[in-house]
Amino acid sequence: MMKLDRSIAVIDLETTGINPSVDKIIEIAIVKVLPDGNQQIKRKLINPEMPIDPSSTAIHGITNEMVANAPTFKQVANELRQFLENCDLAGYNSNRFDIPMLVEEFLRAGLDFDADKHRLIDVQRVFHKMEPRTLGAAYKFYCNKTLENAHSAEADARATWEILEAQLQRYPELENSIDTVLKFIGEDEVVDFARRMINKDGVVIFNFGKHKGKPVEQIFKQEPQYYDWMMKGDFALNTKQKLTELFNKFMLKK
Repeated sequence: MMKLDRSIAVIDLETTGINPSVDKIIEIAIVKVLPDGNQQIKRKLINPEMPIDPSSTAIHGITNEMVANAPTFKQVANELRQFLENCDLAGYNSNRFDIPMLVEEFLRAGLDFDADKHRLIDVQRVFHKMEPRTLGAAYKFYCNKTLENAHSAEADARATWEILEAQLQRYPELENSIDTVLKFIGEDEVVDFARRMINKDGVVIFNFGKHKGKPVEQIFKQEPQYYDWMMKGDFALNTKQKLTELFNKFMLKK
């Protein structure tokens, strides 16, 4: 069993699409595992206040009618934030999808959710280092079980936790703590979840567009209007939040 120094919340989302800037959460399931091994489950359908793309419904089976009377994310945001307080976070492909989407929804609801206060375990990263396959294949490989109700958020979140536990047993080099797993998978240092900026050798650089590969501080000083352009552009709120933090840091530095 994984040695936990605080609770870990395993998160799985179903959404209207895959773009955190414009798409919304329609279902969230959280399996919170306490240090004593006990589990607390929270699952909610969410009204996204926008149509669900039929191609998304074809994957997860959630229709517009199913969420018509569900609460909006803003209505449950504070409850969810409190449930995740003082927890580390885990999921499957969560650092590239579930966590960025969740952070974006919190920001749209007017609540700051500082992911830097949570250690982030992406179970897919361990799996892809060892056995690059899907969640269902991972569940079969590590747990010798068939994943029933795939793309049901609760089933996927439960399976993800079981996979992580099985990985700890299978790979002694992971040891049995959040920190040792993070050390093994070498999680990159996230600047913004959309990865418009990345940290390379301690320097934050742009990761897109005409200034790709150039230090953010350099561009801000040479072309401060680039900050204004990004703030007015169709970028994720999390990207704009981090951009403003860096702009203030670099431009106010004496």
